[in-house]
Amino acid sequence: MDLRTEELYELHSTSIYKFILLMVSHPETAEDLTQETYIRCHKHIRTFRKEANELTWLRKIARNVVYDYYKRQRILSFIPFTSKHEREEKVYVPHECLLADEETKALYKAIRKLKFAYREAVILRKIEGFSIKETASILGCSEAKVKNDTARGIEQLQRLMEGGVDYV
Repeated sequence: MDLRTEELYELHSTSIYKFILLMVSHPETAEDLTQETYIRCHKHIRTFRKEANELTWLRKIARNVVYDYYKRQRILSFIPFTSKHEREEKVYVPHECLLADEETKALYKAIRKLKFAYREAVILRKIEGFSIKETASILGCSEAKVKNDTARGIEQLQRLMEGGVDYV
């Protein structure tokens, strides 16, 4: 890695890892995909135009790495997930990333059941704290889509949480 990539790694690797872990729910896979994110960062650092902040740019790379991973695993035949893919997905968030609080555990389990587009929007907006504009940039979609996906994701989460269903 060049000095700039090393700086970005030091500043943002934990955040990128957590984001990827929320998307794939497997620590070893998240570590591998985080490494792939920084390999791509190093490869394309000269193309970074600073139109967005560095973390937003890295999130976009990380998101693309996650999509490529799912495509390689043949989990995705197209983006976003269909309901069938969501039902077949069996993932477990590691205990070290969850707070001891049972409600928080239930929330993370419910997030895994969201439609992929809703999951992305909810994670970026409500967990990671990105603005609508930043989220739209990361996801490569309109701000209106981000607003709709976030709202629908929150509604679906509320229904799941109220239902008290076992999400695993």
